[in-house]
Amino acid sequence: MTGALHLRITTPMAALIDAADVRAVRAEDDSGAFGILPGHIDFLTALPASVVRWRDAGDRLHFCAVRAGVLTVLGGTKVSISCREGVLGDDLDGLVAKVADLRAAQVDADRSARTEEARLHSRAVRQIMRYLRPDRPGAFDHPPLILGEGGDG
Repeated sequence: MTGALHLRITTPMAALIDAADVRAVRAEDDSGAFGILPGHIDFLTALPASVVRWRDAGDRLHFCAVRAGVLTVLGGTKVSISCREGVLGDDLDGLVAKVADLRAAQVDADRSARTEEARLHSRAVRQIMRYLRPDRPGAFDHPPLILGEGGDG
């Protein structure tokens, strides 16, 4: 391992970290945790809510809790993380607890979205069933549409 990584973590509102003396980065995606050292191949992955760790040239460990983001590695030296929200800190346990809260909130949001999707689907099916009801006034005033007949080609 030679050289160093340039790590940038940004949110839509601010650059949280811009360090050019990083020895190693550890992050996780949906497939699990992984490490990045200088010389890493170009890489792109989506990050869930998680804690990103990195070591600087002085061998000090740093942490950032990120809320869903994208990590890219370019040229074996540039590591960029773009996330919705990030919190820098030295208290790993506190950041891990924050990430657990973010993941729980995401599970709740996903559950609510699935419930709303099912509700809308049921409503659409009921509307279709009402429209197709044979006793509906005017339901059979027109002959049935048969594809392939007539002047449509």
